[in-house]
Amino acid sequence: MPAKRQPTALKHRGRAPGRDGLRGRGPVTEIQRARMIAAMIDVVSVRGRAETTVAHVVARSGVSRRTFYEVFDDFEDCFLAALEQSLRCASQYVLDAYSPAEKWRARIRSALVGALEFLDDEPAMGRLCIVETLGVGVRVQERRMAVVDVLVAVVEEGRKESRSASKLPPLTAEGVVGGVLSVLHARLLAMRPSDSRTSRASDGDGVGRSKDARGSSQRAGEHLDSLLELSGALTAMVVLPYMGQAVAAKELARPTPRRRPPRGSASGDPLRDLDMRLTYRTVRVLLAIAATPDASNRKIATAAGIEDQGQISKLLTRLEKLGLVVNRGAGRVHGSPNAWSLTKKGMEVERLVAGQMSVGSGA
Repeated sequence: MPAKRQPTALKHRGRAPGRDGLRGRGPVTEIQRARMIAAMIDVVSVRGRAETTVAHVVARSGVSRRTFYEVFDDFEDCFLAALEQSLRCASQYVLDAYSPAEKWRARIRSALVGALEFLDDEPAMGRLCIVETLGVGVRVQERRMAVVDVLVAVVEEGRKESRSASKLPPLTAEGVVGGVLSVLHARLLAMRPSDSRTSRASDGDGVGRSKDARGSSQRAGEHLDSLLELSGALTAMVVLPYMGQAVAAKELARPTPRRRPPRGSASGDPLRDLDMRLTYRTVRVLLAIAATPDASNRKIATAAGIEDQGQISKLLTRLEKLGLVVNRGAGRVHGSPNAWSLTKKGMEVERLVAGQMSVGSGA
């Protein structure tokens, strides 16, 4: 009998790259996984869940269909991974703005500010979390409901703010959270982008319908420069049933908070426009240079497990042409060794590798 394919939970957890971080073929698989997750976020943002297929994700990520099914069990498995990554990013935004020592009203305000900044910076992730999770599958629905339950519990703490609040109907917090999500759902739909690489035009199935929908949506959301402008209205909406009209009016009158510097994009794929085939050897070299900046050819070859000095020289030259590494040494011209370091683009790729290895090993 053919061996059964392992569940995804077993395929991705407990995988360790080795003590030096370079052993095993895990890093290559994890980069491919990251690329497919980024592609899922990207394509769903434009096409919507209902019109996104495995074929679209494979085409955008640049991996094979076979590789997709070696990493993920099915479409829902990949979508769930994209959702988890998006939720981690959203949580970090909220935690950065949030102080547990503040009173409930201030905590609600700061949490909403963090969430709205996330939606402004990462609209594709935001749409995936709020708009596209409906109707994907049982596991995605369970994850969505778990998040909603946490939000309801936070809002429910408002019952402690006054005696009258303690007498509110039991579904008040659930209704408030649902109302906030409904507002954000509508705004995110109105801001959906168009992308010729994943639009219906690329498949020849209804380009006119896609463009018209986007045009009307943009007009519906033209009055908002940033979702952060909703912070006062949404805070007022949350506190109104618990603290009354006067407090809600104060929140509504607050000026829009000053925008914090945006984080770097967490949903992009640094390899998307890179003209290279990702290989185990390439990953090992990038990790070796990251671990020992300004290393010579020989040191990099030793760390990466490459014995042929001619091969390491050719590979480094190719990586340099691709803009991933830079040689800061004098090299053969002055008789001194090369000194290789990662460029900004190379660091993005290396962080992708390291981050996915950390997630894959459960760190």
